[in-house]
Amino acid sequence: MKYRKLGNTGLDVSVLSFGASSLGSVFRQTDDNESIRTVHAAIDAGINLIDVSPYYGLTKAETVLGKALQSIPRDKYLLSTKAGRYGEDTFDFTAKRIYSSVQESLNRLQTDYLDILFLHDIEFVSPGIILEEAVPALHRLIEQGIIRYGGISGLPLQLFERILPQIDIDMILSYCHYSLNDTSLLDLLPLLQEREVGLVNASPLSMGLLSGQGMPDWHPADARVKAVCQQAIDYCASQGEDIAKLAVQFSTHNELIPTTLVSTANCENIVNNARWTDEPLNEALLNKVLEILAPIHNESWRSGLEEYNEQRRNSGSVEPIEGGRKA
Repeated sequence: MKYRKLGNTGLDVSVLSFGASSLGSVFRQTDDNESIRTVHAAIDAGINLIDVSPYYGLTKAETVLGKALQSIPRDKYLLSTKAGRYGEDTFDFTAKRIYSSVQESLNRLQTDYLDILFLHDIEFVSPGIILEEAVPALHRLIEQGIIRYGGISGLPLQLFERILPQIDIDMILSYCHYSLNDTSLLDLLPLLQEREVGLVNASPLSMGLLSGQGMPDWHPADARVKAVCQQAIDYCASQGEDIAKLAVQFSTHNELIPTTLVSTANCENIVNNARWTDEPLNEALLNKVLEILAPIHNESWRSGLEEYNEQRRNSGSVEPIEGGRKA
């Protein structure tokens, strides 16, 4: 397993990190004992960053993860969770709720501090509450030693383009924007470097769009995107290859992407994912798959408030959000 620096935090993170959402039976019903074994297998494979949220499985993922980590020395892993999103349409980014949420997460995770706390999917709420309450709450938690680093997460890249120039945070979590079908995250790298903000990339399979096991019915991508992704899946299968392997390798091989989160509650899957990161890319297969996916390259879907889903502009010319403050 390779490791890279996460922004200016000084943290060395494995190029593949473990997303614990699957432990909450988010994608399928899972066995808790198998989930616990999967966490142990991830750490044994060299993965050292584990990310979770109270939203995943409505606290189940945190609870199962807490049980899994009890037999693992605390210095063997970096633990990240989130605050602010608690249900499909349940958001609360007030400082008071963030403080109580963190304490609840600590209890479920059976630890006394978090390495990272992300504000979860902030594109769904007014930017004022993020700028005036949520981010200051992160700073206060860092001062108290309850969390070591703070960040924000969300889907639309314009969210980061507009918010980052106005706040002081350590990192962001972006998903579905650095994968075989969408590399638009690269456009955000100059701003991240300018602001000295670390990057956690998530979902190299684009939430199942690039899964040989079949994409989920609930996926928000449109029918055209799904159809083209299915063509890529079918081509890999015709060559005796698993598109998931190619997708994981593609996302983790880029030196500019510190770490990429994958989620599974299956031991064999996480062991395979970890092994793939050390194997060479099949360049011929990659080029053919990128050619197939070219018609839908960088096509995404809407998430959150309208202001974050407008046509993206150059990050250097994005207007500050009304009422926001420069950091």
